Order: sequence, then structure tokens, then C-alpha cells
Amino acid sequence: MMVPVRCFTCGNPVAEYWDEYKARANTHDGDEDPEEVLDDLGLDRYCCRRMLVSHDDLVDVVSPYQ
Repeated sequence: MMVPVRCFTCGNPVAEYWDEYKARANTHDGDEDPEEVLDDLGLDRYCCRRMLVSHDDLVDVVSPYQ
């Protein structure tokens, strides 16, 4: 789950790409290059790419009740 749902700069929806990006570009495991994953997802704008690359998933930290 990604919050915010839209890119701050251009307003394009980016949350729909988060789960696939997170699964494929997990940099800790060295799966795929994040740049290639973003290209495959069709995200060409710098601002949208920045939103995904710099996002930190804090849902588990914020909501202790699962």
C-alpha cells in the first residue's frame, strides 16, 4: 500500500505501480535494476519515478494492529 496515491508534482496515479515495483526492484536482494523496472512499468516522467524510488513503506510502523 502506497500513500500518497498520486504524484505530488504532476498528479498522475502512481500507487498502482507500487506493489509490482516493490516486488521486482527490492534493492536489498539485488533482484532487478530499479531503473529497468520503472521503464517496464512505463513511468517516463522524472517526478513519478522519484515518487516510487524515494518512497518508504511506513504502513507497518504506523499501524501496529494487523
